[in-house]
Amino acid sequence: MTTTMQPSLTQVFRFTRASYADGVAELGYAFDDGQELVETVRFPQAPALPAERRAAFDAALKLLHLVAGVSYYKAGVPPKIELADGPLDDATADLLDALYLHGLAEFAYRNGLDLRGRISFPRSATSPSPLGGDGRGEGADLPKAPSLNLPRRTLVPIGGGKDSLVAVEAIKSIGGEATAVWVGNSALIAACAERTGLPTLNIQRELAPGLFEMNRLGAWNGHIPVTAVNSAILAVAAILYGYDSIAFANERSASAATLEYDGQQVNHQWSKGYAFEQLLGSWLHTHVASDLDYCSLLRPYSELAITRAFAKLTPYFDAFSSCNRNFRLLGPKPVDRWCGQCPKCHFVFLALAPFLPKPRLLSIFGRNLLDDENQAAGFDALLEYQDHKPFECVGEGAEARAAMFALSQRPEWQEDALVTRFRSEILPQLDGSQLALEPWLEPSPEHRVPARLRPALKTIG
Repeated sequence: MTTTMQPSLTQVFRFTRASYADGVAELGYAFDDGQELVETVRFPQAPALPAERRAAFDAALKLLHLVAGVSYYKAGVPPKIELADGPLDDATADLLDALYLHGLAEFAYRNGLDLRGRISFPRSATSPSPLGGDGRGEGADLPKAPSLNLPRRTLVPIGGGKDSLVAVEAIKSIGGEATAVWVGNSALIAACAERTGLPTLNIQRELAPGLFEMNRLGAWNGHIPVTAVNSAILAVAAILYGYDSIAFANERSASAATLEYDGQQVNHQWSKGYAFEQLLGSWLHTHVASDLDYCSLLRPYSELAITRAFAKLTPYFDAFSSCNRNFRLLGPKPVDRWCGQCPKCHFVFLALAPFLPKPRLLSIFGRNLLDDENQAAGFDALLEYQDHKPFECVGEGAEARAAMFALSQRPEWQEDALVTRFRSEILPQLDGSQLALEPWLEPSPEHRVPARLRPALKTIG
């Protein structure tokens, strides 16, 4: 950056341009009349785009431009948004308004901001909303986009953790054709993707360097709905490479709010939740291709049901990690893949414990997290005991309590420090009728999994 502009004092956030050539997309943004911020997304070995997919590709690229802008908008949250190519139809504006408001709710909460009434994407005065009252419909008032006869194969995003590996194996079990895909350059994710045995696709996203300079100068910063950005990238990839479905591995509990503050629900995982899945899935059907499905294969299941399924996938035990801190650590040993201190480590340990022999679990983590009194506060937050659920991708407090209760009834766990503490201090304050593990293992009927992939659901539960 060649200026000391303060984004928080700006009045307009501008979407300046989006272009694509030879496997490289460039996305441009600016505050007021300031220097353009250009993000780059690289699609490796990109094929020539068939003419019949051009309109769909352009629509998906436009959406990517709008969604990825959330990373930059948050630096200043100015009161006005301008679009270089004019206003949006109501369906697109509804999607963007919801994404920026709810996807940035944690960011706003932590920074003492209120974004309600501030985010308003320009919309055409003549465009009817196809989404209806709550913005979650299937676009009944809009015609479907054309079918592109996309190849019947699935992009499965890999994050290095247990959930996406359960989704991969479920699709493989029904003979589905799939590709393991990820955004970024994590060696750990690459190793997990390789372990699946599927073809792989590694897309690179390079944030505008100017954003980091803005942050250094004191711009607003914090959590963004990165799953939404990756989803938009994969929508472009699906049209470019030819896939008829994008199947994430977001569980049922991703829809549960982390906390409520000043009348607004704050959900760290909002763009992994069902509301966003419905919004984006419907939008792709009406604006991109009627045969491009976007879903979460694991939506019917709780975290506990997914960990039960993962407990059978022993070939991944020495490769996976759900610890967000592991991306800053080197080395292949289990002790390096699990920091043992963060909410993700705490939750995965607790959720796997009812379904794995204790020695097997300890060999994965390299230590017993439930026999360390110094970890009490972390597990208390998971149980929502004297604290709210962590701002992390973890399960609901009620399922964490069910898992801890199950362990408290098993002799091999009863002597561990935090299990003993749970039995003596926390359990007497709980309603015993709400602690059963079994109800968490039952699937919900609520999902958007397309017919072609539904047989895979039976292999998970």
